[in-house]
Amino acid sequence: MEEKIEKLILWLQEQVKNANLNGLVVGISGGIDSAVVAHLIKRAFPNNSLGVIMPCKSNPKDVEDAMKVVESSGINYVKIDLTETHNVLFTSIEKELKDKGEWDKEKARLGDANMRARLRMTTLYAVANNFGYLVTGTDNAAEWYTGYFTKYGDGGVDLVPLVNFTKGEVREMAKVLGVPKEIIEKAPSAGLWEGQTDENEMGTTYEMIDKYLKGEAVPDKDKQVIERMHRISEHKRNLAAKPPKF
Repeated sequence: MEEKIEKLILWLQEQVKNANLNGLVVGISGGIDSAVVAHLIKRAFPNNSLGVIMPCKSNPKDVEDAMKVVESSGINYVKIDLTETHNVLFTSIEKELKDKGEWDKEKARLGDANMRARLRMTTLYAVANNFGYLVTGTDNAAEWYTGYFTKYGDGGVDLVPLVNFTKGEVREMAKVLGVPKEIIEKAPSAGLWEGQTDENEMGTTYEMIDKYLKGEAVPDKDKQVIERMHRISEHKRNLAAKPPKF
C-alpha cells in the first residue's frame, strides 16, 4: 500500500503539472474518503494544498471530525458555511413551485440533499480558481461503480484518485497515512439527512460491493442491487448525451 500511495502522489503531481496549475483542493467532510485525499494532496503539495470544510445544515460532529483530519494531515484549510445560502436558494425554489401547485414533497428530501452537494462543488471551484488549483474528488471504486454520488455534486471534480480502490483498500490506505482511528471506524455517511448512512440507503454493504468488484461471489440479492445501481447510474459516469450528426 505504501508503494501505491507513492505512485498516487506522483500521479497527482503530474496532473497539476500537465494542467499548468499550482496545487490541489479537496472538500473535507469528516469521512474516511475525504480524509485520505486530504492526506494525499498534502503529501503531494505540502505548500499548495487546501482543505475546504463546508457545513450545510450539517451535524456538528462532522465538522469536529473534519478538523481532526486537518490536524492529522497538517493541511491548510478554510471553513465556509453554506447553510444560509442553501436555505435561501432551496426556499425560493420551493415557494415558486408551491405557488404553481407543482411542489413534490416526496422528492424534496433528495433534491435538498443533492443541492447541498452541488453548492459544495460550486464553492470548491470558486476556491480552486482563486489559488489556481485542481479540484480533487473523493469517490472510491464502490461509489463510482454504483453511481453513489451526486451528478455535478461530489462527482463534479477534476481528479478522482481513489476511483480504482475499494472501500477496504481506502481503509488500509487511511491507516498507512495516519488518518485518525475514529474516522476510519466511522459509519460511512454522505450526511444528507439525520441518521442517514450510505449502506442503509444503498440496500447493500461496501463489503458486498468490494467483493463483487473483485469478482468474488456475493448473495443474489446484493448482486441485483449492485448491478441495478450500476445500470441506472451510467449517465453519471459519462459526459452529457449528444445526438448523432443528422
